[in-house]
Amino acid sequence: MIEWLTDISAWHWFALGIALLAVEALGTGGFLIGAALSAFATALVLVIFPELSWKIYLTLFSLLSVVFTLVYWLKFRRFNEKTDQPLLNDRASQLIGRHYTLQEDMKNHAGKLQIGDSLWKIRCDKDLLANTKVEVIKTEGMTLWINSYE
Repeated sequence: MIEWLTDISAWHWFALGIALLAVEALGTGGFLIGAALSAFATALVLVIFPELSWKIYLTLFSLLSVVFTLVYWLKFRRFNEKTDQPLLNDRASQLIGRHYTLQEDMKNHAGKLQIGDSLWKIRCDKDLLANTKVEVIKTEGMTLWINSYE
């Protein structure tokens, strides 16, 4: 039943590495990069030491998969999260520092502000009247904190 394991060559490991990278390209989030690198390393070891047992190759593949995956998650994963536009998907934070004019009075330190085609909840330390010029100073979730600047 396990006889086929003795016939595995370096090309099989290389093909496994290519297949794992292809599946990784479909969007597994880096999980299969370690296993793919492990398959390539196992293929290299098989070329250098062809007389080793298949048990050693499977053990080597398993251990290297864990090691390469941990190295990826600890060292390289954050590299993909760096961006030159950190606020790209944070619409509320993009509004900090911008100036607007209130369209309606605030009551109980809260109100709403029309910005473009969106209606935002706003908060302030004091109630403000309509037509007051305000600046967005911070956000809490999707609520904008404002201050008057006149």
